[in-house]
Amino acid sequence: MSKPVILCVDDEKLVLQSLKTQLKSAFGDAYFYEVAEDPDDALEVIDELNEDELSIILIVSDWLMPGMKGDEFLVRVHQKFPNIVKILLTGQADESAIARAQREANLHCCLFKPWSEAELVAAIKSGLSQPG
Repeated sequence: MSKPVILCVDDEKLVLQSLKTQLKSAFGDAYFYEVAEDPDDALEVIDELNEDELSIILIVSDWLMPGMKGDEFLVRVHQKFPNIVKILLTGQADESAIARAQREANLHCCLFKPWSEAELVAAIKSGLSQPG
């Protein structure tokens, strides 16, 4: 069986690099790590991985991105893949967007930029330990 996938979505390349580095440092080869620079790209990645029968177990998504906000993206993902654990990473999400993601996308948690590696790892571990 192939490894599960963690997907990071952010319109800043530097943020994606940091996330990927921190995840690899914390979880090593336990997962595949995919990145996307916008929600549309992320939806394509999700479809491709699904076609290849790779399961995405967790998504870390920015909120403020061009084209589609993170809460809207996570709601869309949740409609097709309700078992994926969803984490919102934001510098400026408003309370109503976070509440919407919690209500409509079963948001696991919201981390605020700048985040610490310890916060990120703890959020992912707690998200993945929940019974699916």
